[in-house]
Amino acid sequence: MTVAAPVVAKPIAVDGGLIDGISLPSRVDAWLGVPFAAPPVRDLRWKPPQPIQRWNGVFHADRFAPECLQPLRGSLQNHYFGNEAISEDCLYLNIWAPKATHKAPVIVWIYGGGFQIGSASMANYSGEPLAKAGVVRVNLAYRVGTLGFLAHPELTREGHGGSGNYGLMDQISALKWIRNNIANFGGDPNNVTIVGQSAGSMSVALLQMSAAAKGLFARAVGMSGSPFGGMLGPTPLATAEAQGLSLQKELGARSLADLRALPGDRITAAAMRRDPITIDGHVITGTAEQTFSKGQQNDVPILIGYTRDESFRPFGPLADRGALADQAKTRFGAKAGAILSAYADADAPRAAADIARDATVGRQMADWASYQQRFGTQPAFAYFFTRRQPYAPGIRFSDHDPETVGAYHSGDVPYWLRTRGSLNLFRLTRAWEPGDLSLEQEMSAALLSFARGGAPTSPTIGKWPKFDPQTPRLVWLAPTSRIMAWPHYRDMGLFDTASIATRPGDARPRD
Repeated sequence: MTVAAPVVAKPIAVDGGLIDGISLPSRVDAWLGVPFAAPPVRDLRWKPPQPIQRWNGVFHADRFAPECLQPLRGSLQNHYFGNEAISEDCLYLNIWAPKATHKAPVIVWIYGGGFQIGSASMANYSGEPLAKAGVVRVNLAYRVGTLGFLAHPELTREGHGGSGNYGLMDQISALKWIRNNIANFGGDPNNVTIVGQSAGSMSVALLQMSAAAKGLFARAVGMSGSPFGGMLGPTPLATAEAQGLSLQKELGARSLADLRALPGDRITAAAMRRDPITIDGHVITGTAEQTFSKGQQNDVPILIGYTRDESFRPFGPLADRGALADQAKTRFGAKAGAILSAYADADAPRAAADIARDATVGRQMADWASYQQRFGTQPAFAYFFTRRQPYAPGIRFSDHDPETVGAYHSGDVPYWLRTRGSLNLFRLTRAWEPGDLSLEQEMSAALLSFARGGAPTSPTIGKWPKFDPQTPRLVWLAPTSRIMAWPHYRDMGLFDTASIATRPGDARPRD
């Protein structure tokens, strides 16, 4: 038998009516499953989020809402945090706030998952730990997969001259709700920091690019992903519309009306490949490079970085440097020799991991910092996460090899958010060590100070260095953190002639 948490005594007025929440033992109040838009179902499928309908009485925001329709996780996956209900009716957010707070900084989390999966309610994204430190924490939900990012000629004709990006519109709608309502929870609507990892980090960069998000946030934090670098940038509308028509054909639908009538699970199960983000002319009007070079970005301080062993295009198994040379020639052609000289580690797997990382996510983050420094007035700060989590003896996962994964993609998240305990929620997977606690304190302190004042500080580092392309430095995050030169910053120009090497205003020769 479970005992319900005590209800927060005084109902709060928000868009739509009155809500109450729950009081947690940590002396944090929580409002879970708060609606910020109308359910995007039936005729509202593939439409911008619509205003919520008013309700009578008090809405009990005492439990998480379903996650948006998507494939589910298996219990043996690394990041398994329990079964969640799923639904197309999923535009809700979760709020955690310390008691009796006033004008506290607001930190908004945007989940990742390749724009295909993700949940605002996963335990590793819990807002309770940072709310205990004095900020208001919000997790927002947005439509994912085909239901969140379909472009189609009929959608273009019925909308604003473009289509797609409905998930991004959900994010913007949630940020508008926060601007209008968060003061009632003790938050400062003029001090909102958006934070995301992977596709959530790409979302943060896209929101920085979008005029539709102007004035909705004061700072931005991106962890391991951006639309810079030419790899995962937004797709031209005509290409995205053609992909939408191919999906329609695969599903046997004759029209947009037929697509809207199909069960959602059939749509999410479709095999047709689509590029998620579209240059729709409304939310996204150009590439990241074009937007920033025109000074059209939302010019706010940014804190960005990546992990040592992540990549979006890893190499295959390698026995030695000769095997690496063969694969590099296949991937990079005439540039392979220069790349191999720059990444000269005698350990072939280490060199391969560094090359694969910097050709993808490393370049994405370096370009983001560089374009902000060149074309903005607000500073950029950068980090490089290197901690391999300490695994419990004998632990095995269906999607994750503790022996080889290293400092993996998203492995930094529980340190930033103080949610390391979530990885041991159902079985012991991590044998945390004192160094992990000190690293969590270092990273969460940097995030909290950045949210409070726009400049990260932390116990070991003190004030973090601003990014400077002449002497590019970042914070090496480990149990003993330090400031260091940005690894291979100038070498990343080898991976694409349109990347850092030829960035406007940076003509300094490469090291």
